Formats: sequence, structure tokens, C-alpha cells
Amino acid sequence: MSPKQPREAANLFAAAGLEQDAPHPLPDRLRPRALVDVVGQDHILGPDGALTRMLATRTLGSLVFWGPPGTGKTTVARLLADATDLHFEQISAVFSGVADLKKVFDSARARREMGKGTLLFVDEVHRFNRAQQDSFLPVMEDGTVVLVGATTENPSFELNAALLSRARVLVFHSLDPGAIEKLYAHAEAIEGRKLPLDAEARAVLVRMADGDGRAALTLAEEVWRAARKDEVFNAVQLQEILQRRAPIYDKSADGHYNLISALHKSVRGSDPDAALYYLARMLDAGEDPLFLARRVVRMAVEDIGLADPQALVICNAAKDAFDFLGSPEGELAIAQAVIYLATAPKSNAAYKAFGAAMRTAKEGGSLLPPKHILNSPTKLMKSEGYGSGYAYDHDAPEAFSGQDYFPEALGRQTFYDPPDRGYEREIRKRLEYWARLRKERARGEGE
Repeated sequence: MSPKQPREAANLFAAAGLEQDAPHPLPDRLRPRALVDVVGQDHILGPDGALTRMLATRTLGSLVFWGPPGTGKTTVARLLADATDLHFEQISAVFSGVADLKKVFDSARARREMGKGTLLFVDEVHRFNRAQQDSFLPVMEDGTVVLVGATTENPSFELNAALLSRARVLVFHSLDPGAIEKLYAHAEAIEGRKLPLDAEARAVLVRMADGDGRAALTLAEEVWRAARKDEVFNAVQLQEILQRRAPIYDKSADGHYNLISALHKSVRGSDPDAALYYLARMLDAGEDPLFLARRVVRMAVEDIGLADPQALVICNAAKDAFDFLGSPEGELAIAQAVIYLATAPKSNAAYKAFGAAMRTAKEGGSLLPPKHILNSPTKLMKSEGYGSGYAYDHDAPEAFSGQDYFPEALGRQTFYDPPDRGYEREIRKRLEYWARLRKERARGEGE
């Protein structure tokens, strides 16, 4: 060994020692060392969990972990590799391209020839395009790698069908308050000190974690850093110190669609309190109020309809009020519209009638309307009977002629069937009255 080599070796050992002594964030220090230490995912890791049963056979198929951040997807993948004696290889779709994948696959093939399998963990797997996703198929099929992909997006929408057919999807849940409390108890045991919080502040800290274990421990670490000797924070002080963590909410992801669906269904279900809660959740997370205003207008036409004709007017007015006032004052107009819709009589009769009419129009083809309601601006059209026999309704008794307006080949159809509630109760009476007059006048013409 040359004089230079001992110095290099000494430097390497020194660097390793320095790395061990370097401070590590609390989430890293508390990372589970065995699958039984993972909290909050008992449905897959408990005694009868899917992964527990799989590991009992000492075999592992390719998997897709779907769940929100901070629920243990990376940790579980790493521990699975240990439990099945596979080499753990991790890449991120955010930073990796085709060349990186080729290197990983080549290394896995070489490792396989030496009798060692590879668990390839791909973080944010949904960010790979379709061609890149397809590149995994051969190495999954021949056993070169056991793929474990992690995604926060719905795999049904974001991953190729071919990839999904070769992997089992396991859903990771947000950590419930009990699981977050376990993390805090473990952190306190490791740190050898209690979190400096009163009972109410501790409950607030649990809620602030928003089901994210990593965030929960990061928040705990911030609390310990902020506390002076013998200081105990109440809930108000805690929120001032942490400036609260923004809720987990991606406008292009499932959280966005879940909350707008919850808002819409709460309105449809005539629950103004729940509707206001979901509206507040979305506004608090930074959702565009105009997006919400547009959805509120849609609710008015889809779920209230003519049961309350003012609903659409009020929702459009709320949208205009937000345009005029801006945030935050304009948001109150949207909230008012949401309350109005939730407490209005409900009807999807107009929505269903339009859908039925569209289906009939597409199926029926280009049917000619009855000639008596067609204009006849030329002599030829008059000679063909256009406009002949048309009854001007305003000249008929009660301004109702009772004539038929449907194409003869189609016959009379009924699309709109208003319920007996709200303003549509009056519309229903009117339609029934006209139907009776139509029959009477048709009988009179027949006689």
C-alpha cells in the first residue's frame, strides 16, 4: 500500500464517522427497522394483511403502492427487500430517464446471474410516460426485477393497463389520529422528553399532521426546537409558532376531485353544514374560487333545476359578485350560493330530460319535423304542404292548440317528468292540464 492509500483510507473512515455523528432529522431517526414497527397500515401489515400473507410464502410479486405522502410506502418497500433477501434498488421517476432505467436493468440482470434478486422501488412511478412504463414489462415478466412502484395518483388513470395487469395494487391509508399518537409516543421515548404541549395543543398537532407520518415528526421536531426550558405551549401558541402546515391538496390529484365530489354530494343531499365544510376545506387549501363558482352553477342546473328557477340566477350572481369583490369578501357570495342550493328543493328532471332528448336525437337521425310547423317562403314549399294546417296558439282557446310538433316517424315522446315538489309542482299541474286539453282536442278532431 502506498503512503497515499493509508491517508485515503483514513479519510474514508473519518468521513464515515462524521456522517454517523451528523444530525439526522427525526423522521429519519425513527424510520421503522421491521415491518411490525410500521404504524397505520394494519390492513396490509396486520396478522391477516395482504403483505403478511405474501411474506409467509417467502415470495413476492410486483406491487404498486397507492397512497398519500408520509404513509410509509418507501419504508415498507425497503423492509420488504430485507424480508425477502432481495437487493434494494431505488429510483425516482422525477429524476430518471431511459438511460438510467437501462443501467438499473443491466445491473439487475448481472445480479440475477450471481443468484441475487432485485427489488426495484420506483418512487412517483406515475410520472414515467407510457413508453417508459412499458420498458418495465420484460424485466417484470422474466423475473429480473420485482417492481414496487409508489404513487400518490390513482393507478387506474395514471398507469398503463399492461403494467397494472402484472402488479397488485395495495392502498396505503392516511394515518389516523391513533397512529400519529403512536409516532409521537415513540419520538418522546427516543428523545427522552415529552412534547411541550398541553392536551388541546397536542390534539391540534395531531390534526396538523393531516395523516402524514413524516410531517407529524417534522412538526414535533419544530416544537422541540421552539420551546424554551420548562415552556408548555397551548393551542394558540402552537399555531403561532408553527404557522400551520398547508393541507395536503394537489389541484390535479385525487384530493381535489374527492373534495369537489364531497361538496357536490353534500349540496345534493341537502346538508348545508357539510357543504360549507368542504367549501371551506377547498378554499383553505388554495383552490381557485372561480372554479368553485363554476361548479356551484353546475349544481344549480343539475340538481336543483326548475324546482327552484332562482337557483341558477343566484349562483350566477355569486360568480359575478366574486369577480367584482375579489377575495376574501367575494368568497362569502359563493358560500351563500352553496347554502341556497343545499336548502333548495331538489330536482334532476331537467337534467334527465335533456339527456333523454340527446339520446333520442342521436338515435333518430335526420327526421323531418311535421310540415305544418315548417315555414313556406317559396311557392314550391307551399305546394309541398309546408305550413299547411298550422294552428297559431295565441288564437286558440287558452292559447293552446294541442297540435303535435314531433316528427311523424318518431311519434310523441315524453322526456321531462317534473316531480311534485318546489316550483315544479306548478309546472307539473300545467303539463297535466295541457295533456288533458290535447287529448280532448284530438278527440274533437276525430269526431
